[in-house]
Amino acid sequence: MTDKLMSDRFKLFTWSVSLYSGKARAYLIKQHIDFDDISPASPEYDAEIRPAIGRWIIPVMVTPDNEIVQDGTDIIDWFETQNMARLPAYPRTPRHLIASLIMEMFGGEGLLRPAMHYRWNFDEDNLDFILQQFGLFALPQVPVDQRHDMALHAASRMRKAAVAFGVTPETAPEIEAAYHETMAELDAHFAAHPYLLGGAPTIGDYGLFASLYAHLGRDPHPLRLMQNNAQMLFRWTERMRNPSSDLVEFTGHDESLVVDDAIPDTLKVLLRRVASDYLPEISSMVAFTNAWLTENMPEKGALVGGVNLGRGIGTCNFDWRGQNISAVVMPYRIFMLQRIQDAFDKLDDEGRSAVDTLLHDTGLGAIMTTRCTRRVARRDNREIWD
Repeated sequence: MTDKLMSDRFKLFTWSVSLYSGKARAYLIKQHIDFDDISPASPEYDAEIRPAIGRWIIPVMVTPDNEIVQDGTDIIDWFETQNMARLPAYPRTPRHLIASLIMEMFGGEGLLRPAMHYRWNFDEDNLDFILQQFGLFALPQVPVDQRHDMALHAASRMRKAAVAFGVTPETAPEIEAAYHETMAELDAHFAAHPYLLGGAPTIGDYGLFASLYAHLGRDPHPLRLMQNNAQMLFRWTERMRNPSSDLVEFTGHDESLVVDDAIPDTLKVLLRRVASDYLPEISSMVAFTNAWLTENMPEKGALVGGVNLGRGIGTCNFDWRGQNISAVVMPYRIFMLQRIQDAFDKLDDEGRSAVDTLLHDTGLGAIMTTRCTRRVARRDNREIWD
């Protein structure tokens, strides 16, 4: 790194349309971190950031000391380990911690199908907005018609990505039915609680915000769905973008979590949703990965995806709501699953017992026993086989 990026403020290279960027941005806002949002279309991204991390990817944070941190989770963890969190993202009690980590994974990974479907399959409502936004963020310096052409090309790539995540004409009706059910369950929870676990956001809120804002709470068609059908969920998306606690409709609440490590019944409903809508994919993903590892035996420290930095290693198939889904296997999701399992493994016997009971009651017991034979780590802002 040169002195070109030196600043007394944090820099977040990001787009508002970016799903994973929203997770990091909401955290910085809630922690009252002084930062600048900067487009990766800026000259310093190509000159400084991309060579340093070896690929085009967002979000990326640059600290005032020129340290580069890529990935929303790693950005959050950087501040947590620096003791800079005004509202710590990780609860200290067993059930709160594990429930929050599960919801983090579900928000960023388990809601990708509705996120991709509702962005790319409703052109009558969305396309003009998406083309304008993608073009504006990517190429703000070029004429509008050229931005439009670039955005059309990007849209074509992203539609293919949607199919890779299992979004097809055959699966679309069930994706929509499941999302409407999930919206109703989220709405019921946020009608009773400002955040997942009380009066302050945790890592689960930041993970959920990824899909539920950039795609599902900002693009015109799903935004209208949310505003019409889940107003308290919509209020939560506003709350997550407000530097204040924003508890105006929760008289008497403060920035504290639910007492006694209790899990609200409405959150148990959401955990059951994870079990029904995402656990089948987790099981298939891990089984595929373990078979792939046996066949390919990557060396310790090898880049996931090899030198081309592809993030997928193949496709897995699983049954979901009467549909056979084919979806890309991304070892980054193994990394996210490990976070849940590692946190569980560090608990004492009493804590593990309390979590076991919660997981049994919500149908999620297998999330702790479904494990990859190799670990996925992150080094130099990339996933590697450990």
